[in-house]
Amino acid sequence: MKKPLQKLELVRTLKFIGSLVLVLFIIGIVIAAAKRKTATKTKAVSIQINPLPEGRDLIAVGDVLAILDRSFGFSLEGMPHGAVNIERVERVLENDPFVEEADAYIDAENSVQIVITQRVPVMRIIDGLGVNYYLDTNGKKLPLSRNYTARVLIASGNIPPFIPDFITQKKHLLFQTFDLSKQILADDFLWAMVEQIYLNKQKEFVLIPKLGKQKIYLGTYENMPNKLANLKLFYSKAIAEEGWQKYSAFDLRYNGQIVGRR
Repeated sequence: MKKPLQKLELVRTLKFIGSLVLVLFIIGIVIAAAKRKTATKTKAVSIQINPLPEGRDLIAVGDVLAILDRSFGFSLEGMPHGAVNIERVERVLENDPFVEEADAYIDAENSVQIVITQRVPVMRIIDGLGVNYYLDTNGKKLPLSRNYTARVLIASGNIPPFIPDFITQKKHLLFQTFDLSKQILADDFLWAMVEQIYLNKQKEFVLIPKLGKQKIYLGTYENMPNKLANLKLFYSKAIAEEGWQKYSAFDLRYNGQIVGRR
């Protein structure tokens, strides 16, 4: 009886050794493939920039390549995959003020694919010191672009300098200017009518229409939604009947009243 048992144990041992060898062989193949993949050189860097709503770009493909070259110290094209840190690529690009999001990966053709989502400017600020910049939909500061001048609402006058947390300070004049611009942009009628916001020395807001030479005096930031609603009502009724060209200015600084100056 001992010999059959010994044979059975031998068979089991050989099967175990065979299975172990197979597993080690597979692991070796995977490691070798990973090493080959890491050593494989990048064939190309492909960049896709999702355009702004008007179909234009604040940042160009050449700008993206230049940012990567400065950060890595070399071109990614022709480099081994192991030298291309995808997370770093995304992080470096997202530090650029024009980039909202960057997605990068290496495709099956050994090319680095990069997709850029741009920040969308909604207004242009010319502050009291003459500093010129954009604000995006979240209140983030963007410099002017050499590639494209965005056609957005302009705000100028006695606007204080930008501070990163202005969006949390409701009494800050930059917050009030930005919030006024959002109310205008959210209304098709007002957006079609208003060209510029001006903040005077008395901290009062003045609107400059796209057509005509009239000025619209809104006063301070208080009760701004009501003032804009009254302005729309005035334009839709009184102006439709009498025409707007006979007026030089409209004054909404007085509670619930609109005074037309001729």
